[in-house]
Amino acid sequence: MEKIKINVMGEELEVDKGLLLKDLADEYQKDFEYKIVCARVNEVITSLNTEITKPCNIEYLQSIDKTANRIYINGLIYMCLYAYKQLFGRERDFIVSHSLDKGIYIKTDKPITEEEVKSLKEKMQEVQKEDLEIKRITVSRRDALKYYKRNNIISKYDLIRYNTNSFITLYKLGNLYDYFFTKMVPSTSYLEVYDLNWLNEEGFILRFPTVYQKEMCEYTERKNVFELFKEHNEWGKKIKVETLPDLNKVIEEGRIDDLIRMVEVVQSNKLLKIASDINDNIDKIRIVLLAGPSSSGKTTTCNKLCMYLKSFGITPKMLSMDDYFKDMKDRPKDEEGNIDFESFNVVDLDLFDKQVEQLISGEHVTIPTFDFMAGKKIFKEKLALEKNDILLIEGIHALNSKLLNNIAKDNKIKIYLSPLTELNLDNHNRISTTDSRLLRRIVRDFRTRGCSAEMTLSLWNGVRKGEEENIFPYQDNADYAYNTDLVYELGVLRTYAEPILHSVSETSPYYEEALRLLKFLNNVLPIPSESIPDDSIVREFIGGSCFDV
Repeated sequence: MEKIKINVMGEELEVDKGLLLKDLADEYQKDFEYKIVCARVNEVITSLNTEITKPCNIEYLQSIDKTANRIYINGLIYMCLYAYKQLFGRERDFIVSHSLDKGIYIKTDKPITEEEVKSLKEKMQEVQKEDLEIKRITVSRRDALKYYKRNNIISKYDLIRYNTNSFITLYKLGNLYDYFFTKMVPSTSYLEVYDLNWLNEEGFILRFPTVYQKEMCEYTERKNVFELFKEHNEWGKKIKVETLPDLNKVIEEGRIDDLIRMVEVVQSNKLLKIASDINDNIDKIRIVLLAGPSSSGKTTTCNKLCMYLKSFGITPKMLSMDDYFKDMKDRPKDEEGNIDFESFNVVDLDLFDKQVEQLISGEHVTIPTFDFMAGKKIFKEKLALEKNDILLIEGIHALNSKLLNNIAKDNKIKIYLSPLTELNLDNHNRISTTDSRLLRRIVRDFRTRGCSAEMTLSLWNGVRKGEEENIFPYQDNADYAYNTDLVYELGVLRTYAEPILHSVSETSPYYEEALRLLKFLNNVLPIPSESIPDDSIVREFIGGSCFDV
C-alpha cells in the first residue's frame, strides 16, 4: 500500500493513500470536546468521507466551530426531514423558515400537535442511531432540474434554474435526495445533540449547540422576534416573493422598480406608525431607547424617526450611549487581561442614569462626548429638554433591563431593530440574518472606512460575540420590534459586495468565508441601485443617503 506524508493538527504522519478523513478523525476525536464533523484540508473545508490522496495539511473542526456548525445544522435539518417523511409520509414536506433562540423555526405542511413533535424527535433518535450514510452525488444541472420537476419539488427546481453551474451537488439519505448549501456530515451518527420544541400547530423549533452557546439549555420563547418574522412572511406571501427565485423572477420580468417602491413605502409606514404612537402618548413618553445588532440600519432609522417625530411637532434630542463609556483607565479587563470594550460594565451607569433623570426633570445638563483618541469623556455640550422635546437614546446596551431603573416605565419606550429576512433559498435552505448583516457591513466598511473584506471578516466574530452577550438577550424587553430588512436588497448588495469579496486572497484564512458568500450571492440576480430612494436603509451601506454628513 502506497504511503503519503501528511500534517494533522501540527503532527507529521505517514498514512495509507486512500485513507478516509473520517477514519483518521476517529483517532483524534479524544482530543476534542465536541464531535468532529468536517476538516480543513490545505485551507479548504472538506467532507469527512473524502479520501486522502496526496500530501496535505489537515485541521479537524468540531461541531461548535463556525464553519463546521453550519454543516452540523444542515445535517440536522436533513435528518429531521428524512424522519418527518418516514413518520408522516413521503409526500409530506416542511419549510425551514428562520432562526429563533439558538434554533430554527420549521413550518409544517399540515397542522402538527405537541405529541407528533415528540414522536418526530423519537424517530430522529432512531435514524441517528442507525448511522445511515449521507452520500454526496454530483449530477448535471439538467438532470437535477428533471428530477425536481418530475417530483414536483418546485422550490428546488426554481433555485437550480438560476444556478449557472454545469453540475449540481446533491445528497442522498436513504431514498431521499436533497440539495444543501454546505458540505454534509458522512452519516446520521454524527448528529448527536439537538432538541425539538413544539411552538404552535403550524410548526416547531429545531434546536442545537452553536458557536456562542455550546451547551443545550431550556428554550426561551422570543415573542417579539417571532411575530416580526411572521408578519414579514405573511407580507411576502401577499406580494409572492418568498424565496430568492421569486425575487429573481421579479427582476427578469422587469418589475423590480415597482417592488423597490412598494417595499420602501411599507417599511416607512411602519416606522411612521411608531412615531404616531409616541405622539399619542407624548404627555408621558420622554425617552426613546433604540438598539440593534451591527448593520441593522440604526443611523437611517434614527434619522427617519426624528423626521417623523418632527412632523408631529416633537423635537427629538439625540444622546449616544457611546459617549458614556468609562474612561479607558477605569475600564475592567477580561480574564485574559485585555481591556473590555463592549460589555455593559464599560458604561458609566451612575452618570448616565443621573443625567437622563436630570434632563427629563427639566434641568440643563453638560453632557459628555467620548474622545476615543484620548480615551476619556470630554464635557462641553449643554443639553436641555423643552416642553415638546423627547430624548432619543441609541446604543448596544439601550435595551438592558439594568438601564434607567430610576425612570418610570411609562416615561420611556424601547425599540429593537434588525434585518430579519424571511426570504430563503428554497424550502430547506434559509438565508441567515447574520449573513445579510455581514454583507451590509462589508460594503459599508469598504466605502466609508477603506476596510478590505478580509479586515471586516476578521472582526466579525468579535462583533457577533458582543451581540450575543449584550443585545440578543434583551430583545424581548422592547416595546416595538422594527424589521429593517428590504426584500430586494441582496440583489443590490451583490453588485457592490462581489468585487470586494473577490479581493480576498486564496492564502487568506478568510478565503473560504469569502468564497461561501460569493457562492451565496450567485443565487440572486444583480439589481441596479438607481431606483432606490435616498432615504432607504440600504443607502446607509451602498452610499447616496440623504442622511450622510
